[in-house]
Amino acid sequence: MKKILFILLSISTIAESQSFVPDAPELDVKSYILIEPNTNTIIAEYNSESEIEPASMTKIMTSYVVADQISNGLISLDDEVLISEKAWRMKGSKTFIEAGKKVTVSDLLKGIMIQSGNDASVAIAEYAGGTERGFVDLMNSYASSLGMNNTIFQNATGLPDENHFSSAKDLANLTSNYINKFPEEYALYKQKEFTFNNIKQLNRNKLLWRDDSADGVKTGHTEAAGYCLVGSAKRGGMRLITVVAGSKSDNDRFLSSQRLLEYGFRFYTTQKMLIAEKEYQTITIWGGEEKSLGVGVLEDISITLPRTSFKDVKTIYKVNNNIQAPIKIGQKVGTLEIISNDNVVLATDLVALKNIKAKGFFGRMWSKFVLWVFSLFGLAGDDTD
Repeated sequence: MKKILFILLSISTIAESQSFVPDAPELDVKSYILIEPNTNTIIAEYNSESEIEPASMTKIMTSYVVADQISNGLISLDDEVLISEKAWRMKGSKTFIEAGKKVTVSDLLKGIMIQSGNDASVAIAEYAGGTERGFVDLMNSYASSLGMNNTIFQNATGLPDENHFSSAKDLANLTSNYINKFPEEYALYKQKEFTFNNIKQLNRNKLLWRDDSADGVKTGHTEAAGYCLVGSAKRGGMRLITVVAGSKSDNDRFLSSQRLLEYGFRFYTTQKMLIAEKEYQTITIWGGEEKSLGVGVLEDISITLPRTSFKDVKTIYKVNNNIQAPIKIGQKVGTLEIISNDNVVLATDLVALKNIKAKGFFGRMWSKFVLWVFSLFGLAGDDTD
């Protein structure tokens, strides 16, 4: 994939160019973030890179590691896990697994993602990592690879530890990757209840009942962390992810997340701006078996903006001078910028959409001679035979 530079627009930047877009809601929390994950756009944030105690939001990474191992064939949903006494004795929220018995990976994942079971988290950590400590090393390795620079895990559950921390921005990034890479496993987060060992427990994420478009993801709470929530919803073709940390009550975290989601869906939208392999410009090629080349992008590209900003969007193409064969598909030949209200909202490479072979030796020499002549007079000319 060619480099795509997304200009991540904070709400303050967008508001400067669109004064009639209201500010994000004022929330009584320690930190929050609202993003559109498919375009990597930050719509609103407050202290989003500040260190927070993630509590049970940690379990998003716990299940992410397992989902990745399933994807790579290292673990199967049907694998049976022998439950250790350590897992059985875990305090806090439980799936009510029993020591000495076997439980499938599938049921343990549901116990983690729906019931927030600390016992299920330790059991699957021991199975996937040998020990919980070994699994935590995996969690931190994954965090590093995802660019979660303000995150260190010390356990698989989110139980308090002074060296166990994350940030709203990191958790939003993790959730975005989870949704995009492992949609089948992520779908468990929208399941409203799970019965294990004849004990039925409801999903702790009340967004699933309050908003029909919500499909995840994970609550968290300790005395130090306050009430926390990673939430996500999808309406039409647009998905939003919220992270709220440090709310003062159980209800407040859901209300804060709802207010952020409503704000994002009400005032912002995502639109596809560039279609993969569509020819947007035709340029002259020197010294090639063909004289012209169609250029564009190799992947669909969308942007997220305030709804009213799309009225003034324009595209600027900047093509390199005197491009000479041979040309390969995907080769950079210029740049493309999308402008809204005089701000560059996206910049990406403009690339070749086909291969062009070079002419023979004498043909190339003639093309270079013609280019040299034109350069003497400051002219740009057409290639000739």
